[in-house]
Amino acid sequence: MIADNLINPQAEAYADYFSTPENELLKQVNKETTEQHQQAHMLSGHVQGRFLSFISTILQPKYVLEIGTFTGYSALCLAEGLQKEGELHTIELRDEDADTALKNFMVAEKHNLITLHRGKAMDILPTLPHLWDLVFIDADKTGYIDYYEKIMPRLSDKGVIVADNVLFHGQVLEQPPKGKNAIAIHEFNTHVLNDDRVEQVMLTIRDGLLIIKKKQ
Repeated sequence: MIADNLINPQAEAYADYFSTPENELLKQVNKETTEQHQQAHMLSGHVQGRFLSFISTILQPKYVLEIGTFTGYSALCLAEGLQKEGELHTIELRDEDADTALKNFMVAEKHNLITLHRGKAMDILPTLPHLWDLVFIDADKTGYIDYYEKIMPRLSDKGVIVADNVLFHGQVLEQPPKGKNAIAIHEFNTHVLNDDRVEQVMLTIRDGLLIIKKKQ
């Protein structure tokens, strides 16, 4: 088995120290999720959150889509760059996590720009009318290819897709990958690699991020 810690923990701590600190709300969401949620490892966390904020503030998106809300941390980061009349739509399957996220959104500065959808993403996506300027995929790994293909026709010309967990704890490095999630992620990475509509770069932040945009 490949070790979970692909990145040296000291290097991660160093990156954390030298990254802009979380605001008070994000710090609270991070703390509460870490202390109270049995799957706290799913939280984007400080450094990845700052990266999502950077992408958002650089793009200044009008419409942002997130698949997989969890407790709302990543959505709050993605919302930081929204235009004044922008909208962020985030989808969460689990009611308990959706309730927590909604509570966190209500105290956020841009809460009025965030819409939380409950249910299966593949049912909800066709009901959303926008062209997306920024998309974050962080949901069930076996659904990544379906989400990607559903999103691509609705991605704006300047749009960027960020897919999380594309290293899947290092399990994608095994030859061949084992386990349905590692296999699904490896198939997704290969699917994007072979898609001549896009170009992409994989980053080794946290559990791996794949940044995708249309070819110009």
